[in-house]
Amino acid sequence: MSVPTPLFPAIDLRGGLCVRLMQGDYGRETVYGDDPVTQALAFQKAGAAWLHIVDLDAARTGEPVNRSVVAEVAAALDIPVQAGGGVRTVDDARALFDAGVERVVMGTAAVESPDLVASVAAIGRVAVGLDLRGDEVAVRGWTAGSGLGLGDALERFSTLGTDAFVITRIERDGTLEGPDLEGLGGALAATGIDVVASGGVGRPSDITDLADLEVDRRRLAGIIIGRALYEGTVDLAAAVEAMGEG
Repeated sequence: MSVPTPLFPAIDLRGGLCVRLMQGDYGRETVYGDDPVTQALAFQKAGAAWLHIVDLDAARTGEPVNRSVVAEVAAALDIPVQAGGGVRTVDDARALFDAGVERVVMGTAAVESPDLVASVAAIGRVAVGLDLRGDEVAVRGWTAGSGLGLGDALERFSTLGTDAFVITRIERDGTLEGPDLEGLGGALAATGIDVVASGGVGRPSDITDLADLEVDRRRLAGIIIGRALYEGTVDLAAAVEAMGEG
């Protein structure tokens, strides 16, 4: 593979702890650690190209209770950080940029107020998070439907300065049951914007399948890996080496 697909290990924050949710369900939470900075540094040492970090508290309530932790993580790392969760205003995005975040991810606010994407894109790099339950984009920490389908969302945000789409299949997130290759292939075919895959990675072969996915000579711009790293079914350093990133 001539250009390795970047791997984005994920840290999800709730109350300052490193956690993972099963299929976005806040009632099905597993705590994996109480030191996000140390975890982030371990991912960097293993060869990660990016770090993906989400403030789950803010995603649900809009209150950025973990923003100081995000800032501590970004300050500790040399690799770029992509951060989301509760980015509802330009000021929210600016605070993350000021904290050292390279790219912010907007979900609920993007869907409800698309012009905000263009406003944030004017001050920094912005990814639109499209979290799918069926073909519908979910909002407010995956607790509500938006009525917006994937195809319409890709078309709507492709002209607003979007740097990337982060596409998560909620039904697969945290399940380790494999990614939605068909859906991601459809997204690659539908937009010229970078697509970052999230949800379902459970073993090294899933990463290979995602890295090999190609539609109209386009490939994924990143692979987010969460629970598989914490459960040990994927070794990040080995995955990076296998991808030719190390």
